[in-house]
Amino acid sequence: MNQNNKMKKLVTIMVLMLGLQITMVQNLNAQKVYATKTGQIFFNATGGAVPIAAVNNQVDSKFVETTGQIIFGVLIKGFKFENQLMEDHFNENYMESTQYPKADFKGYIKNIKEVDFTKEGSYPIKIEGSLTIHGTPQNVATTGTIQIKEGKPAIVGEFSVKIKDYGIKGLYIGEKIANEAKIKVNCKYQN
Repeated sequence: MNQNNKMKKLVTIMVLMLGLQITMVQNLNAQKVYATKTGQIFFNATGGAVPIAAVNNQVDSKFVETTGQIIFGVLIKGFKFENQLMEDHFNENYMESTQYPKADFKGYIKNIKEVDFTKEGSYPIKIEGSLTIHGTPQNVATTGTIQIKEGKPAIVGEFSVKIKDYGIKGLYIGEKIANEAKIKVNCKYQN
């Protein structure tokens, strides 16, 4: 019986050590994810006298602090114009938002290690990944800023996209509508 008790103790110690190892691995793999469903994307494609600009305040975005992996998702019909007729033309004739209801970006903040999430301030970032608009993916690279305030990050940035690179066609592209759309991103994240 003494031998049996020793065996039980040995098994108990081994189980506890295995549990400790599993806990340590889980803690190492735990990654802080920041998210928002109220990010903002503004675009301006004015090519003539009439302003062609819209804003979407329902941008869904997440990023992982340790790896820099980042995603953005936006419903095309969420873009709001000052003019309802322009919004209808945008959705029906150009973006074909019934067929292509969403645009998304999947990529990485390449220099995430340079951001100190414990210290308030602005940190320049480099982002690379795949931007899909109108069902057409394109590799993109841009810069932006992560701003840390009260322990919460915000990503802001600006870049341009060539409209025709995404298979978007329309009568007024290059005339009333610019060949490139200027995009501004402003996302405040929670953890």
